[in-house]
Amino acid sequence: MARGHLLVVDDEPSILTTLQKALSLEGYAVDVAGGVKVADEKLKKRSYDLCLFDVMLPDGDGLELLSRLRTAKVEVPVIMMSGHATIDTAVRATRLGALNFLEKPINTDALLIAVETALRLDRAEAEARALRLASGAGSELVGDSPAIKKLIEQIGRAARSHASVLVTGERGTGKELVARAIHQMSPREKGPLEKLNCAALPSELIESELFGHEVGAFTGATKQRRGKFERASGGTLFLDEVGDMPLPMQAKLLRVLQEREIERVGGNETIKVDTRVVAATNRDLVAACDKGEFRADLYDRLNVVPLALPPLRARREDIPLLARHFLQLAAHTNDRRDMRMTDDALGVLSAYSFPGNVRELRNLIERLVILTPDDVIQAEDVRTCLPGGGSPKTAGLYRPGTPFRVLVEEAERTILSEAIAHHGGQMAATARALDLERSHLYKKSRALGLRGDKGDTDDEG
Repeated sequence: MARGHLLVVDDEPSILTTLQKALSLEGYAVDVAGGVKVADEKLKKRSYDLCLFDVMLPDGDGLELLSRLRTAKVEVPVIMMSGHATIDTAVRATRLGALNFLEKPINTDALLIAVETALRLDRAEAEARALRLASGAGSELVGDSPAIKKLIEQIGRAARSHASVLVTGERGTGKELVARAIHQMSPREKGPLEKLNCAALPSELIESELFGHEVGAFTGATKQRRGKFERASGGTLFLDEVGDMPLPMQAKLLRVLQEREIERVGGNETIKVDTRVVAATNRDLVAACDKGEFRADLYDRLNVVPLALPPLRARREDIPLLARHFLQLAAHTNDRRDMRMTDDALGVLSAYSFPGNVRELRNLIERLVILTPDDVIQAEDVRTCLPGGGSPKTAGLYRPGTPFRVLVEEAERTILSEAIAHHGGQMAATARALDLERSHLYKKSRALGLRGDKGDTDDEG
């Protein structure tokens, strides 16, 4: 894997060849351009980790190219190069945001040091921005583990581009938070951020929500309505639970991503949109494509930049930091500012698997703040609030004197309640995960006194 993708712009072929070879030998992927026009085309097609621009180019000025990038809020780090450097030129480049200015002939060692320093600084700034966003939202991105550091760096890189992003991860890992961070760190930050949960609406309403409708398009359409794509133009559209989008709508979404234009329901006017899509799902979309439940071509369109969120059990070292963070928030909200947690209590938390991930941890901490009578949360307080007292789920299933039928019913109730909670109350997703017919899951859940989402009924298939 390349250490970074660089763009070098210079009008001298020999310099392009020399720089490309020197940087490639150090593990960088390098694109080259001989002028402003070619550079513009390359910058439109992909995002770069760093650019090196010559000042004097045959069809323009490297400083003007840098200025256009900054006007468009493309925050890629830039190093300027020149064989006719002046103090005025260097000052102008610095004011435009260039990180360094190299004089020709370029020394290879000085070049490599400048590139490595610029990339390290850019990564640090991106991480700092993401951490500020995370802490401001009281978020799931709090942490110091290698997994979360890698994710924060990936978010910073993804934010700089205009490409579609697919965020995957279990429930409660913070997929919406990541989408919000990508938007706020991107050149589209001043534009709108629209959100749509694809699993929360009937299939007949999703099209209207996404594309809008004209008067009389259907019963109840008494006035024109702009859809999410139109309202998010110039900004970002977050499509949550995109894996549950009905197949007919998948085809229409694919067309919009390809053509960048929509038609409102009941209308025939073509409307151009400039909307960046960030989609999220807890489903395995590759498996869904193999089963014919999700379009492979749509998956390819959405998965331009993939971001996989780690479950909390994969970054257990972050649990104490997250717990203290949520404790501070919950204590402030509930006017119990003196509350603290013992190391033993943190140890009990760190040993638990958290199937609901960070969302479950946050809810648990708030429950502890409300229910713990003292200002110090002890290990026993945590065990009391954890499912099964924090013990392995397989322990204590048998109780002497209890009929087998009752033990089996209790085990089924535990399994189904946890499975339904794991899938956010979505009965269709729970049935798929357990390889059950949905009708059977409904009957079994009803018999055990369990329910999924309101409105999730047997009539839905």
